[in-house]
Parts: sequence; structure tokens; C-alpha cells
Amino acid sequence: MAFAIRPSTWENGFKQPAAGQPWVWDHTENDEALDDPNSYVTPPSTEIVSSDAHNDLGINVIRTWPTLYDGTNSPHGIPSWWTPLEKVDVLIVGAGPSGLGVAASLARQGVSFRIIDKSDGPLTAGRADGVQPRFLETISMWGLAPEIHEEGPLIERTAIYKDGEKLLFNRSHQSDSRYRGLHIITQGQVERIYIRDLARHKTIVERSSVLSDYKIDSNTDELYPVHATIHNERTGKNQTLQAKYIVGSDGAASKIRKGLGIPFDGVSTDIYWGIMDCLYISDYPHAWVFGSVISSEHGGCVIIPREDGYIRLYTQLDLSMAGPLAASRQAKDPSFAEAGGKIDVHSITPDEVLEQANRIFSPYKLKFGAPLSWFAIWKISERVARAYSSPDNRVHLVGDAAHVHSVMGAFGLNASILDAANLAWKIGLASKGMAKTDVLLNTYNSERRKHAVRVIEVSGTYLRFVCGSDLHVPNLRDVSLLLNGELNGKSNSLNGTKPKGSQKSDDLEFLAGFFKAHGQFLLGVDCPYDLSAITPETRDFSGRRPPLSTKPGVRAPNPRVCFGTEETGYLYDKLAGPARFHLVVFASTLAGIEVQRRLRVFAEELQNPAGFYKRFGGKQLFNIVIATKLMPFQLKELPAGASETMEILRKEGAHVIFDDRPPDDDAHTTWGAHHANGGVAVIRPDLWVGITAFPDETDVITKYFEGFLQG
Repeated sequence: MAFAIRPSTWENGFKQPAAGQPWVWDHTENDEALDDPNSYVTPPSTEIVSSDAHNDLGINVIRTWPTLYDGTNSPHGIPSWWTPLEKVDVLIVGAGPSGLGVAASLARQGVSFRIIDKSDGPLTAGRADGVQPRFLETISMWGLAPEIHEEGPLIERTAIYKDGEKLLFNRSHQSDSRYRGLHIITQGQVERIYIRDLARHKTIVERSSVLSDYKIDSNTDELYPVHATIHNERTGKNQTLQAKYIVGSDGAASKIRKGLGIPFDGVSTDIYWGIMDCLYISDYPHAWVFGSVISSEHGGCVIIPREDGYIRLYTQLDLSMAGPLAASRQAKDPSFAEAGGKIDVHSITPDEVLEQANRIFSPYKLKFGAPLSWFAIWKISERVARAYSSPDNRVHLVGDAAHVHSVMGAFGLNASILDAANLAWKIGLASKGMAKTDVLLNTYNSERRKHAVRVIEVSGTYLRFVCGSDLHVPNLRDVSLLLNGELNGKSNSLNGTKPKGSQKSDDLEFLAGFFKAHGQFLLGVDCPYDLSAITPETRDFSGRRPPLSTKPGVRAPNPRVCFGTEETGYLYDKLAGPARFHLVVFASTLAGIEVQRRLRVFAEELQNPAGFYKRFGGKQLFNIVIATKLMPFQLKELPAGASETMEILRKEGAHVIFDDRPPDDDAHTTWGAHHANGGVAVIRPDLWVGITAFPDETDVITKYFEGFLQG
């Protein structure tokens, strides 16, 4: 939220302003409750100043509820239902979105963990401001998507102006996801949603706490080899615990990464942003539309429309302002010089940043229309950890501890949730002894690091376009080059002294090419993973039609389907819950002799005590979904053989869905299913495609799981 929630009433059936504090339960109005010690009492709230600097229109506050959100710092004490274990599967260090995302997944897997954070409470305001469709698809597995995507506006239009003239005004890129485009929500709200979710799982964040030391026992027989010391900076007390794994989500200046001696490769740019969340009064025609305003002389601004008419305005500071920052004591700090981020400086005021924004917006004007909700000066660094995991796979980095980059594309928060989802199911299986640990956990680094490198390339390229920078985008793909200290990348080469018409043509050509190449990546849905034990090479069918056309290693498509006579939805709705592998079988109409035969082989494999299904965990690890080209009532009219097969599948917990949309929009076409023979998609717990096979190719499916699961 940009400000404290206003008092409201719904007494007339819709939201209207109200007086007082209607959320406070006044027990004095109910005489019967006066002497009842069990009657509800409203927890105390606190109003926190949300910005470090202010304008002339006042000071903005945000209301928070320490009892709900401050974990071990709750003024009401630690809840009776929370019992911290001295031995846990995973210790999570850092309770930002990435650490909380790991926790949300582990909680649903029944994996024990503790999560600590050095801050006294969740983020008050600022930082990340938007989530991509893939973020929402990921947390939809945990039932949290509605709370997030309904919070703020959906970005549907993009406007880009340069030197006072319109360069582009068009529909924003959209995806085939049910969530379509970029949704606006602040990082603090995301953290609070996660914290409420953890409380439902009887877990709280241990606040004001840091990992002061840890060592890993080299004894391979030790079940909990990590010996950690946690220091509470508020009480001064230490406590020790043991764990199987550590997840380092401790930010860009990660002590865990530094302790492992992992280089943070990349560049620290000379680009500084002044960031202000506020209501603005402006004659700029697209002031409440997502986009950029660029000045060839003064730099660029980025506009992010937020809830309730607020705007986040990123303003590039000119050299006269950035110079003193670079010379400041904090900028000289090696850790900050490497990681970048927020600068604790008071030499630049909001009015000065607004003045710079007006230079960039000229001939249009901006002025403040409300107190500032957030103000920060931010330095851009573009870096990725050379490795995401320790050599023994006991320690793993997620989020900013593993990568930092420009704000362009909202990748910070969004890449972090993909880190969390990718690591959590793997570390969960490893904790339970269900995985070949080194094989499975090694894929975390290979999959997620490459994604972060592309984030830096894509966001960095657009950053340089908006800011008019000729700084090269670092080349971080080839680790062997990094070992030799080579970071040379490429420049946009768009910033010249061409005639105005020619420059505009070049700018439009750049934008067209950029969004064509990266539009779906900017929404999180274009993110293929390389070959590995969990993403094998696409099989050669020697000219024959494959079981499914969707490739291994890509996002699993999510078509609309029918669940029964009274309900429709999306395929992902049947893939929610604890981290499991989803075996989605496309069985067409179940009328063909060949598809019936192959489906029967698949069903019998599920019953086989020595088959992959029983051997690797059954319903605990596998979710079976049968997609049919039937309507619900037709399921009872199947031929005897097909009916018997479906009964076997139902006994093993299979869900049947009905693909009754027209052929140009149904699930079978979306996945490119083989109607005559059927097809099976093995979908990983993080909703990427593992492999595809014909239903009777149970040996192929078995070999796949044998590669990384422990039977």
C-alpha cells in the first residue's frame, strides 16, 4: 500500500469513507463480553513513516500490525503454537520474497525449516513494484495468486516519449497466461502475504537475527551436518541449531556468498536513480500509463502506475548529482560498490529529483500532489554469482544474493520467485532422502544462473536505451571467460548525433526488435532450461509424429479445461498443492483402439509394485491427470475396456478433466497431442516440462525418474 488504509464502511453494501477506527472492536458496547477473558481484542497497530525524505505536503504513514507481522518481535510475545526445532531440514537466512518463497514451498512439502532475518519487521515501503504472469502462475500452486494479482493495476498500455515527442503508445505485451501481463504490487505487501501464509502453517520469522557462524561436518553419516549459530541482535543472545541445508537469501551484500568465496561477477554502473512514490499533478498526456520519458540531454524517467492513482517515478540523476554520490563514504565501501542498491544519503532532496524529472519531461511539467510514500536514491549494479551452490550442495543462494540487475522488466522480485520455486522442490526431495542429491541439486545452478545472465542482458540493454548510456552490457555467460577476467559485452550503439528523423527511426527499430525478441521473456513465460538429468534432450522420432509437440525444458502450457458439469478452469488448477510431479495424459476421446491399448499399459504400470509409480512414492510424489476429449456425462458411456482402465486410474488418485473447447483452442491442440496414440507430459513441481512420451512408454518414464530419484 502507498498509505495507511483509510477508515471505510460497507453498511450500504459498498465501500464508503467512514470516521474513526472501525477495525477496533469496542468491547465496552457489549456488556456480556466485559468479563469474558476469551473475547476478541483488537491487536495493537503501529503507524510507520514510510519515506526517509519528504516534500512540503506532509509526511506519509503506513499502518502495520506487529502482532501479525513481526514474528519473534511481536509485542504480545511468541505464539504458543510455535515451537522452534533444534534440528531442521533447512535453515533459511533472509526473509525477503525469495526466502519466504522457499519457506512457502517447504511448508507444503512437510519439510522442517526455520527462517531468520536481520530486520525487525517486514519491509515498510518501496523496492520491488510488479509481478510477472510467471510469478503468479508459480504462487498459484500455493493458493496465493489472488491476493497478489488483485492488489494493484494490471499494466495494459505502454507509452514512450523522447525529447517531448511521442515515440510509442500501444498495448503492452501480454502473454497466454491467465494473468496476462505485469501486475503492480509493492514488495512489502508481498512479504506480508507470505508471512500470513506461514502463520497458517504454524511458522513465524525469527526477527533481528543473523547467522553469525556455521560449519559443515565432513562426516558423511551425519544426518544434520550443518552446525549454525544464530545471534539475536536485539537480545544479544545466541542459539545453535543443526540443519541439512542452508538457503542464503540474505541480499545483494550476502555474507553467505562472500563466506563461500563465490565471485559476484559483473559491473557497477555509473547510473543512479532517484525513486519517488507519490501522487503527481502533470500535463504529460500519459502520466498514469506505464512507460518511459527520455531526454537526449538529461537522461530518462520510468513511470510505474500504482494503486489509488499513485505513481512510482524513476528519475535518472545527472552527473552533477551522481558525482558527489560516487564520492560518498558509502559508495567507497567495497560491499556497496559491488552490490549497489539504496544509498543512505541526504544530500539530494525530493525537490531536486523532481526538478531533474521536469528537465527530462520538458515541455511537460510535474509537481507533487501528496506526501511522498517512498523516496530513495539507488545505484545500479549488474552482477551474477559465479556459482549458486557450494561444492558440497549444502548451501544455496537465491534472490539478490545470487543476482542483481537494473529495475527494467521488474526482474528482481520475479527472478527471485523462480529461484525459490526451482530450489525448494529439489531441496525438499533431498531432505526426505528421495533424490540422488548431487544429481538433482546440481541442476539448480545450471538452470537458474543462465536465467539471471539473460535477465542482466535484457534489462541492461533496455536500461542503456532509456538512459542514453554507451556502457557495455557485461558478458556473463561463459564462466571460463570470467576466470580470465573478461567481461566484454556489447553496446546499444544508439546514442549518436544523427538527425532527429533518423534517430527516431533507429529508436523505433530498436524497440520493435527488442520487444519481438524479449516480450515473452519480460513476462516470465519464455524461460527454457538447458539439458540436464531433469531436462533430457528432445527425442528423435525418425519423422513420426511425437506424442506431444511441446518440448522438454519449457514452461508447461496452461490451457482452459472443464472439471465437471458445474466447473471450468485451467490445467494448473489441478496441479496445485504440495510439490509433486504431474503426469498429464492426453487420451483424446478414449475411443481409438490404439490409445486405449497404450493407456491400459500406463494404468497397469501404476499398479505394478516394481514400477516407477509405486517405487518412487506413489500419490505422495505423483499427481495423475487424464485429459479427455469428452464431456462429463460421456465418461459413464465408455466401452467396457476403456471404462476398466479409467477405474484403475481413478483408484490411483487420477483426476479426469474434460477438454471440451473447440479444436483451435483446446488442450490437445495447445500441447500438440497425438490423438491416435495419446501422449504423456511429465510436468515438474515448478511447472516446467520434464519429458514427454507415449502412454505405453513406461520404460522411458521410468528411466527419466531413475536418473535423479532415489527408489
